[in-house]
Amino acid sequence: MLIDSHCHLDFPDFASDLAGVIARARDAGVGGMLTISTRVAKVATYRAIAEAHPEVWFTVGTHPDGAGEEPDTPPETIAALADHPRCVGIGEAGLDYHYPDAAPAAVQEGVLRAHIEASRQAGRPLVIHARDADAHMEQVLTQEMAKSPFRAVLHCFSSGARLAEVGVEIGLYVSFSGIVTFRRSHALRDIARKVPQDRILVETDAPFLAPEPHRGRTNEPAYTAHTARSLAATLDLPEVELARITTANFFRLFDRARPGRA
Repeated sequence: MLIDSHCHLDFPDFASDLAGVIARARDAGVGGMLTISTRVAKVATYRAIAEAHPEVWFTVGTHPDGAGEEPDTPPETIAALADHPRCVGIGEAGLDYHYPDAAPAAVQEGVLRAHIEASRQAGRPLVIHARDADAHMEQVLTQEMAKSPFRAVLHCFSSGARLAEVGVEIGLYVSFSGIVTFRRSHALRDIARKVPQDRILVETDAPFLAPEPHRGRTNEPAYTAHTARSLAATLDLPEVELARITTANFFRLFDRARPGRA
């Protein structure tokens, strides 16, 4: 069994066929999906999807693209919203300096630190988004981990080797998306080889970043199988072993999702 550790089932791309999307994932061997929050204000939407589909869990948090819209949500509020049996994580939150009209760095940092504190309070791991912000992300994570430990995953990893190394050193997991299947992703595959196997997850980030051979199309959780296949080849592992490892890692990190906990 595979777990898609990061997808966005609330996005309009899936609105007309969500049941079909989930059924296709099941048929492809994807037994569970974590639908990720981008706005705290939309938590009821994520909760409803997870309550309607036993294969789905959800998180609560503010994507850095929305940091300017939700700059002041208290950690206590986020932690309280996470007190639901199908809510297994906080986020995604982080730093993204790719777009020139992004929220100021100080605002994004404040939102990220609030989510780290919410993760501690709720006892749920944090889903971290990092794009074009490696040095700042390293600074925030190392400072916060020294302050008080928390659990987290660097999702859809596409940063430099240094951030992966630091993340592993401070106890984080690293999740790989369809980017690892792209022909020119040699550096990313080299990074994957150096991440301890007990820290690796797989994801789609659907509806974005469809893996080969579906690149350029709408991504969906069923395509986790393609990413897992590429990652297994990269790590010189049988596909069934890669599935076993990443599924065990998912339930270790997102322990609220373990069978019998819901």
